[in-house]
Amino acid sequence: MAAVTPLVPSVIMHLDMDAFYASVEILDNPALAGTCLVVGGHSRRGVVAAASYEARRYGIHSAMPMFQARKRCADIVVVPPRRKRYQVVSRQVMALIKAVSPLVEQVSIDEAYVDISGCQRLLGPPRMLARDLKNRIREATHLTCSIGIAPVKFLAKIASDMEKPDGLTIIPPEAVPDFIHDLAIGKVPGVGKRTREILRKMGVRTLGDIIHFPERTLHRRLGKFGRRLIQLARGADAEPVIPKIPVKSISSEETLATDTRDKRQLDVCLMRDAEEVARRLRRKKMKARTITLKIKHDDFRQVTRSKTLKQATDVSEIIYRQAKHLLERYRLTRPVRLIGLGVSALADADPPVQMALFDEGPPPADPWGQVDKVMDAISEKFGRESIGRARPQKDES
Repeated sequence: MAAVTPLVPSVIMHLDMDAFYASVEILDNPALAGTCLVVGGHSRRGVVAAASYEARRYGIHSAMPMFQARKRCADIVVVPPRRKRYQVVSRQVMALIKAVSPLVEQVSIDEAYVDISGCQRLLGPPRMLARDLKNRIREATHLTCSIGIAPVKFLAKIASDMEKPDGLTIIPPEAVPDFIHDLAIGKVPGVGKRTREILRKMGVRTLGDIIHFPERTLHRRLGKFGRRLIQLARGADAEPVIPKIPVKSISSEETLATDTRDKRQLDVCLMRDAEEVARRLRRKKMKARTITLKIKHDDFRQVTRSKTLKQATDVSEIIYRQAKHLLERYRLTRPVRLIGLGVSALADADPPVQMALFDEGPPPADPWGQVDKVMDAISEKFGRESIGRARPQKDES
């Protein structure tokens, strides 16, 4: 019988820039160094996007309401976020990471997972590779980062936070059982305040304690997350590093059975397209600012008309109304054979808190957005044909 080749453990790296927004502000204005610096909105309704390590000594952290931060540090210095500047630096960092391995999963503007399992022959052992990457990032951006390396993603993320700032922590495969046995349950990604309290009442203090509970007990108390905790307690994480190709636009269109100049018929098509595009936006957890109407005439001449909104949306009704308005303003000189709409200028539907810190406050609830959520839930359970909006009716007179 042929010998079985043992599986080689994965080597996953998690890289996290140190106090990224605050560090960029200090880089651009060295006079801010050493101050109790926070990036965020100035008003009482503002939120902390990032805090320097000096500010963190006062217990100030990201997502904290600004009025609370001001109470904790009398000498606080508040600067507004500069998203475009942070994005420029982020692109520099991500380009350097992708030079190490093609398997990069960027999870936010300042952190990424990297599968470096096959990189050792070219770039050296993990510690050497990580130190070299840290040096290249420092040389290119004058900023520091912290890196964690482990056989699985969740441990790599925990490791990257252990020696901040400018840290490097490696958890080799043979150290995983002891590390998990002693790991405080609150350090596990996904264990929030509510889950931590449930586990505390169960007597769980470390991730290693999880293994003593039956799966059915954890599932009853924590749902699906209970099963995931069991896997993590065994040192397993089924989530691979998945490179994400950014989506730039989403569209839907249809070729008509018969060429037409009837705008009411075209309006019905636009409503269907708007629902489809909005559904896909919500599925991808994204919103769009630009709505584009596309028309192809019977002579194959194609025209587009666009409208950019002040606020991004994933609401079917809003997308439909904008497309309808574009159609109403367009003068049909020839019959239409194809009509569609697309959306672009996409952004995350639920961005990290620091991405919405411009003193705007929470947006009011959108009733049409609530309708979409209900329709999504019904469609998920009973199929997409089970529910739909009333279509514009043709004039029968």
